[in-house]
Amino acid sequence: MNGILETYKIKHHKEIDGQSINDIELLSCLNNDELALVEQKCPRSRFKRGAVLYYEGMRHSGIYCILKGVINLFKIGPLGKEQILRFGHKGDVIAYRSLFSNEKACSSAKVIEDAIVCYIPHDILMQLFESNWEFRLCIMKMMCKELRESNSSVAETALKSVRERTADMLLHLHDEFGESDDHYLNIRITRVQLASRLGIATESVIRELTSFKKENLISCNGRQIKILNPDRLKYISDFQLYQHYRHA
Repeated sequence: MNGILETYKIKHHKEIDGQSINDIELLSCLNNDELALVEQKCPRSRFKRGAVLYYEGMRHSGIYCILKGVINLFKIGPLGKEQILRFGHKGDVIAYRSLFSNEKACSSAKVIEDAIVCYIPHDILMQLFESNWEFRLCIMKMMCKELRESNSSVAETALKSVRERTADMLLHLHDEFGESDDHYLNIRITRVQLASRLGIATESVIRELTSFKKENLISCNGRQIKILNPDRLKYISDFQLYQHYRHA
């Protein structure tokens, strides 16, 4: 286990700040004995915003289950620019692909909202993998889902305009994170982070968000975004429908 996790290790118990390993979908297929094994052998760690779980190029010795918070998975370009690949949140599992393929980490992971993470070491993971076929199936489903999302992202980058992609990303964040009682997205995201996730210039994101605000599709309060008209955003994000009516 790397030194970062050791520094933030939390004493074992079933819940931390109301967060339980039962919130991790991957672990929902485990029986009581297997859950007890995870409870006993797998440390949970608390991370503040800005902490790094691991860096690109490191060797993984386990996987990370997110119980609370938001984690930014990113790569660093040749000029040192950060390219966000996706955001991990409560219930997500990260670092499993590199571990199973016996490759170095293909991305880095940084906390952007205070997080609690359950770390499952390789030996425990293999024990669960060998004894529980349903657990193996869940891992395969996770990999298929990640591949599907990656393929969709490549297609959208090639086919959709900046306006369409920005609308689509706002809807995606809403689906992934939901909204708070006051209807803001349950993720605080900067314009720079949103631009990095979309792979476009920050100025372009600011321009599209300003346009959406003028059209009363969204409202913003600092890093908080509230979606006011999801149907209209869906219409804009639908490439074929939007292109048809725009040129009609």
